[in-house]
Amino acid sequence: MNHDAVVERVLAWASTTIRELPWRTTRDPWGVLVSEIMSQQTQVGRVAEKWPIFMDRFPTPVACAESPLGEVLQLWQGMGYPRRARNLHQCAAAIVELGEFPDDLESLLALPGIGPYTARAVLAFAFGHDVGVLDTNVGRVLARVEGRSLSVSEAQILADELVPTGEGWLWNQAMMDLGGTVCTLRTAHCDDCPLADVCVWRGDSDIPDPARRSAGVSRPQAKFEGSERQARGMLLKRLGAGSVSISDVPEIVNRDPVTSQKVLDGLVKDGLCVIYGETIRLP
Repeated sequence: MNHDAVVERVLAWASTTIRELPWRTTRDPWGVLVSEIMSQQTQVGRVAEKWPIFMDRFPTPVACAESPLGEVLQLWQGMGYPRRARNLHQCAAAIVELGEFPDDLESLLALPGIGPYTARAVLAFAFGHDVGVLDTNVGRVLARVEGRSLSVSEAQILADELVPTGEGWLWNQAMMDLGGTVCTLRTAHCDDCPLADVCVWRGDSDIPDPARRSAGVSRPQAKFEGSERQARGMLLKRLGAGSVSISDVPEIVNRDPVTSQKVLDGLVKDGLCVIYGETIRLP
């Protein structure tokens, strides 16, 4: 891979096509962290609607940490994967306890539920560090341009090497947009790609799509309709309106008693609801 050629083409492309998203107007690390946790396994459009509302209600880690988890879960409705809301609430508490927002990789990784991607995203998008932010979209672009499958460690090293000095914010946003809008998993719009002339995969149609074999590439999600995840969401949504009787859970989630109990037990174990006698409520 010719690094200089890749950087030149991507930055030129980004100068006219980078998406306008509400969280891209801030360098506040809390706002960046909220946007990144929201964006995990959730469509960008839905996050764009919810992020400003969430930030208005919880503008700082202190505001979030001082609120009950139940309030965070209520505002999180419609985003799916409520464990992310719990993790965010726990992160807020940890940041408040530290007395300042961590600005190095090791400290960010020590926050509850924060992995390498989110930690690096905060470093790049809030603090302007020249680190590579490797998500599924970026990994796909790198694998295709290289023309081979990449392990996570290989892709991360390459992502770090490509970041042009002083351009960590723009570079990573551009790479994520390129993978999210042009070099997509199902349809690669190669004619619109700024890297088409330096992409090994584009140049050799005999090469199977390397992105489908690279480590860290997302797999299709399990069917939502009729799933336990759907049932969990139904119960949490009902709890948002107030406490409910344990005996009403099967009706609320439209599942048999055994499955309903499993759903309830899972939510309690994850700290997403609590039992008081014969009733359940949000924390």
